[in-house]
Amino acid sequence: MTRLSVEMLAADAAEPITSAGDARLGIAVLAGIALIVVLITRFSLHAFLALTIGSLALGVFAGAPLDKTLSSFTGGLGSTVAGVGVLVALGAILGKLLADSGGADRIVDTILARASGRAMPWAMVLIASVIGLPLFFEVGIVLLIPVVLMVAKRGNYSLMRIGIPALAGLSVMHGLIPPHPGPLVAIDALGADLGITLALGLLVAIPTVIIAGPLFSRYAARWVDIPAPDGMLPQRTTQDTGPVKRPGFGVTVATVLLPVVLMMVKALVDIVVDDPSHGVQRVTDIIGSPLIALLAAVLVGLFTLGRAAGFTKDRISRTVEKSLAPIAGVLLIVGAGGGFKTTLIDIGVGRMILDLSENWAIPALLLGWLIAVAIRLATGSATVATISAAGLVAPLAADMSASHAALLVLAIGAGSLFFSHVNDAGFWLVKEYFGMDVGQTVKTWSVMETIISVVGIVFVLLLSLVL
Repeated sequence: MTRLSVEMLAADAAEPITSAGDARLGIAVLAGIALIVVLITRFSLHAFLALTIGSLALGVFAGAPLDKTLSSFTGGLGSTVAGVGVLVALGAILGKLLADSGGADRIVDTILARASGRAMPWAMVLIASVIGLPLFFEVGIVLLIPVVLMVAKRGNYSLMRIGIPALAGLSVMHGLIPPHPGPLVAIDALGADLGITLALGLLVAIPTVIIAGPLFSRYAARWVDIPAPDGMLPQRTTQDTGPVKRPGFGVTVATVLLPVVLMMVKALVDIVVDDPSHGVQRVTDIIGSPLIALLAAVLVGLFTLGRAAGFTKDRISRTVEKSLAPIAGVLLIVGAGGGFKTTLIDIGVGRMILDLSENWAIPALLLGWLIAVAIRLATGSATVATISAAGLVAPLAADMSASHAALLVLAIGAGSLFFSHVNDAGFWLVKEYFGMDVGQTVKTWSVMETIISVVGIVFVLLLSLVL
């Protein structure tokens, strides 16, 4: 979504599909979000259905005609999927190639062979951050947990000293760095520039992951001193079903980082050249666009990862096919979230948020973070929190500079990671893999997520002072 389209949405908010006053709109928004929360948490309804029902209920609560509410929801769903669906699919293909080819194992083995002692937590952060770039959070956990457990067991390390840095690396990538679904949706909703968001996201992510990972792991290891559970120590998949040979370390890392480099080159040229008619900028605008950058990485990965691992054409085709099935649910949730966002804007919530932000004098970055925190605590879903918060504060981005719109994306992403607890699937995944009880999981995983969120917004606000 371009900045022009965001401005159009903000203009549309001046002529909402309902004439309800601010008080009724406020009650309608709270009721709609509360309904989504209840459906997800109390009735365990899939987030796609909860967002769909909540969007329709939102229009009804606000007094909007049902046909116009339906039109807003379906229009938002379609435009959101069109904007981010292909990118999510390409990211899933690249992640699957990385896992199935043994490229992920190659990265892990190479870094661990060169790290020991005090360097091990830093090595785990590096592994998780590199592997976490193209992988969804849950996939990254499943891929890295066996490594974490084996390193802790064989090296006689505290499980938390090794595990927390890895989890921090994955979580920061998931919340702040595109092409993960949450940041992509926020970028689309706010009309932010993806390259600038990526560059600023890395500036925020590096100190955040250091503080929440290796540094916090020292305290987490004291609070929860447990060994790696023997029952959860799996065999490396490549021993049984993996490729006969694996791609090299250098070419694997280069393939994973290729889209990041292309998008950052575009952002750099946009800043230095700043002339859309210039030949260099025209070229980088094309090769640095998210679609072309990710497509290039996938096409390169077919050879550097798939063929390098000895995959036949049929095996590569099956790998690509299998990578797309798991993201169906993600795309539906993202699409429904886009429908919810558009419904919010069309009933006039954008204008109401603008008025409130002026009256309360709350900085837009802090407001976006607080809204994301509230929805994250209520629903347990970082993606739902990002989508909903981006929809609520989208009109505020219309008059922002490109850098501040990108910072608003990062503020929302940071808020969406705040204090994971019992209503978050990731909470239970970490608990079971690490063999912890609920209290131990709160002391480690939940506190780590909170540190990421708070440190993230602090660095976002600091950047806003100099940009």
